[in-house]
Amino acid sequence: MPSHRFDQAKPFAALGIVVLAWILLPVAVKSFLRSALYEVQAPIAVSASYARDLQDYWAERAQSKNDLLTAGRELRRIYSGYEFEAQQTEALRAEVARLEQLLRLPSNPQYRLEPARIARRDFSGWWQQLVIRKGANYGIPVGAPVVFGGGVVGRVREVHAYTAVVDLITSPTVRLAANLEGDARPVSYQGGINLPFFLSAARGVVEFVPPDVFASAKSPKRLVTSDLGGVFPAGLTIGWVTRLEASADGLFKGGEVALDPRLSELSEVTVLVPLNPT
Repeated sequence: MPSHRFDQAKPFAALGIVVLAWILLPVAVKSFLRSALYEVQAPIAVSASYARDLQDYWAERAQSKNDLLTAGRELRRIYSGYEFEAQQTEALRAEVARLEQLLRLPSNPQYRLEPARIARRDFSGWWQQLVIRKGANYGIPVGAPVVFGGGVVGRVREVHAYTAVVDLITSPTVRLAANLEGDARPVSYQGGINLPFFLSAARGVVEFVPPDVFASAKSPKRLVTSDLGGVFPAGLTIGWVTRLEASADGLFKGGEVALDPRLSELSEVTVLVPLNPT
């Protein structure tokens, strides 16, 4: 009978030995093993992403010629608008450079735009992150801003050989200096505790809002990035403040920020890689 009980306890004893060995391992060895395991698993997610792209390609090939012609006309219209906006942007950049030289102001940090496809999304109660198909092989650094057409996506947390992990703006680990549109006074934004995106809309938290500012669901205020101590360029959309109420001390206000619902549907993002990392 005792021998039978010992046989049943063998799996638990082996598990205990493995856990104890893991605890006693040096931190450097743990980091190496974790990185090695990630690099082994990364090709699986990347391969699945390429397979989805191939599936989308053949699905598009099945479209009728009329649909393709309509899409082509729409793309030409959009391209014409972007071409005009690009010319305006170049003129504004030239004017900014002239004023910086005239007033002897330091130049704003410049970025290289690195588009990247999304290989995997992790939107759960524990993780709010993306895995993109570019990493150290494209010079992407840890902490680089990640954006899309609607504003801020998040920030690069980990960089591996061929992939990078991006903390979404919904994650509680992301905190940004921000401004309310048209108001130069700084406020603080932080991601909140979000349910999976298919269960509820993504939201964040705004703090240290001056008491004379008001916002509601019927009259929201746009929250944008600030250039005070952050890696993001100023003026990028974070979200819309839909509720404000006085804090416990009565000195400031805090509230909720509604984030772009397209965050859960992104297939491609842009990483802003600093040209001068210092």
